[in-house]
Amino acid sequence: MKVSVLRIGHRLVRDDRITTHAALVSRALGSDKIYMTEVDHSINETLEEIAKRWGGKYDFAIEIIEDWRKVIKDWKKEGGKVVLLTMYGINIDDRINQLRKEDRVLVIIGAEKVPREIYDLADYNIAIGNQPHSEIAALAIFLDRIFSGKELKKDFRGAKLKIIPMVKGKMVKEMENNV
Repeated sequence: MKVSVLRIGHRLVRDDRITTHAALVSRALGSDKIYMTEVDHSINETLEEIAKRWGGKYDFAIEIIEDWRKVIKDWKKEGGKVVLLTMYGINIDDRINQLRKEDRVLVIIGAEKVPREIYDLADYNIAIGNQPHSEIAALAIFLDRIFSGKELKKDFRGAKLKIIPMVKGKMVKEMENNV
């Protein structure tokens, strides 16, 4: 299954860290790409640096876009399904089996108020609970559910650094052969 993320909106300065976290969560939890609108291009540089050290340079992409409608329409034209993560949707547990059968999923998360039009363009309006919460938390839970937790053990190609899980303390191993 191919899963990409579309981040709609970005409140300048205020959202730099949140948008960076949306990209980090997308990358770490199994998405292959994030489309972003209205961002500070330093976010792209930050993610490139992460990929250089932690791997995945060729497994994850960031695309800065101007027209989110075109991304959605092209995605659907190519046979993909569109999922809007919203607290107003149907609970993820009631749709997860159906979602796992899809070949390509574009997950939309918002910054400020999501335009009404997106609710109509989405094939699925999915809720991670029906209370106000963070779009980053919703994205993380969605990706974990869609990949059944397998994304948590993913190895990233080309990593220079790798965390060695430990009961106590922390260990980061420098990789010798990081191609």
